[in-house]
Amino acid sequence: MTMLKDEILEILRDDSRISSTEMALMLGKEVAAINTAIKELEDDNIIVKYDTKINWDKTNDTKVEALIEVKVIPQRDRGFDSIARRIYRFEEVKSVYLMSGAYDLKVLIQGDTMRQVAFFVAEKLSTIEGVLSTTTHFVLKKYKDDGVIMEDEPDDRLKVTP
Repeated sequence: MTMLKDEILEILRDDSRISSTEMALMLGKEVAAINTAIKELEDDNIIVKYDTKINWDKTNDTKVEALIEVKVIPQRDRGFDSIARRIYRFEEVKSVYLMSGAYDLKVLIQGDTMRQVAFFVAEKLSTIEGVLSTTTHFVLKKYKDDGVIMEDEPDDRLKVTP
């Protein structure tokens, strides 16, 4: 991958709404070169989605998120990939990660209620062949998500008085 593409990815990671024109100015390149590089990054499935970070706690949204630790038996000649594919195809599943340590997969899911999440774990996730055990952790509050502080920080500076 070229240095230009690396620089484009760094910029887009911080602000996916930045225009090609602004990026060209920042990098000292032609807009056409930026557009070509971005198209190649998309075609190569390096850029897979442009995302917006939303603080759902400040909305009327009442969705429930849970992180689930999953222990599995890797399948012969397929390892963890086959089970991970079965899991990530469920609509409730937002992310699946292969992990090192005490469990094998970390699954982030979202549901309308705690009961719906519990049903998903009991009826769908834990019944998959090769799943040994699950441990569910409900997300109660997000303080920082993907590098973004999600709450208003108080101004702790001392007031200057005459």
